Amino acid sequence: MINWFNNLVQRTYDIMLSLSAKPNAMAFLFIVAFAESSFFPIPPDVMLIPMVLATPNKAWQIAGLATIASVLGGYFGYGIGVFAFDMIAKPILEFYNALEQFHQFENYYHQYGAWIVFGAGITPFPYKIITIASGVVHLDLMVFTIASILARGMRFFLVAWLLKKYGAPMKIFIEKHLGILSILFLILLIGGFALIKYL
Repeated sequence: MINWFNNLVQRTYDIMLSLSAKPNAMAFLFIVAFAESSFFPIPPDVMLIPMVLATPNKAWQIAGLATIASVLGGYFGYGIGVFAFDMIAKPILEFYNALEQFHQFENYYHQYGAWIVFGAGITPFPYKIITIASGVVHLDLMVFTIASILARGMRFFLVAWLLKKYGAPMKIFIEKHLGILSILFLILLIGGFALIKYL
């Protein structure tokens, strides 16, 4: 079962890479970024990275499209949480073995909702879990929107900027260290806000 799933993910990954070279790659990127925010397992970075490398003059356009699509997809995930938790959201969370994870996060939402959405948006943590959970607990939609725009925008524009500035060598670095860099950035950001609060 595990091998079957891994093979499926690898095939999907390969398809995403091939789509990034197509003339209508922007449309495919929109679909992938939208879907990844609610149910799709492959992050849009798989398409964004080769697209920016191929057309660095369109780096900001590509990052902007990925951001918009991801935020819109986040609303879809939010809607799943609000209207169809038992029928749709629960099976999705169970498929990703994230139901227990979800229940742990649920208790913190009303107090730390903005930080939870923001943190998931810039790190490798499955963003779909957070969008669905936000809907289930009815997190304030304005808080959800602002946190999503900031987090997804920072992530995609940072990747685009690094690729635009440093080119192909940065692709290898990003793919290898994106998770660590994102988590480190989040720690530094939270630490900075905490420092400001207590000064």
